[in-house]
Amino acid sequence: MPTEFVVSALVTLVVVVDPAGLVPTFVGITQGLPAAARRSVALRASVIAAIVLMGAALIGEWLLRKLSISLPAFRIAGGLLLFSIASEMVFGLRTARQSQTAEQAIEERVRNIAAFPLAIPLMAGPGAITAAVLLAGRSSGDPLQLALLIVVVLVVCLLCLLAFITADRIARIIGTTGNIVLSRLLGVLLAALAVQFVVDGVRALLG
Repeated sequence: MPTEFVVSALVTLVVVVDPAGLVPTFVGITQGLPAAARRSVALRASVIAAIVLMGAALIGEWLLRKLSISLPAFRIAGGLLLFSIASEMVFGLRTARQSQTAEQAIEERVRNIAAFPLAIPLMAGPGAITAAVLLAGRSSGDPLQLALLIVVVLVVCLLCLLAFITADRIARIIGTTGNIVLSRLLGVLLAALAVQFVVDGVRALLG
């Protein structure tokens, strides 16, 4: 059903990308920039991430065929990767890694912080790209579901844009404790979705 597919895609990508969880990183790497520049960085990062994820959704399965990788095998590998990300979120390792990436970007004075590290690898990282390919594979080539997946990608990137624009306000509302609790809850949800991807892959291989 399209509704179930949209809900699954939205939950998966929101959890993997984690717009609210990216707020501290955005605040850190744009610190000292004027408001107009911060809005520009937020917009460019969201656009770049949307292009990368839409590309993964549209040509990811074709690329797998060219590499002679079956979709069930990719589902299992992708599910394991998503589970790894989920475990990092539950045990608080992902936030530390994001902070380290942000600090590295500041120290090296990366000119285009919209592309790195915001769009890649924080927004459209391996987990998000894997999720986009897996969700596209679940659509079984149905043009309607692929179109809905593209819409979901755009919605998630729009949520990131809104989170970045209101970053200071969100950081004050959520607070450090709130951000930690939210990350743990989303991590558990992502772990369940990752296990489902693995189960679907194993079932397809055995079937």
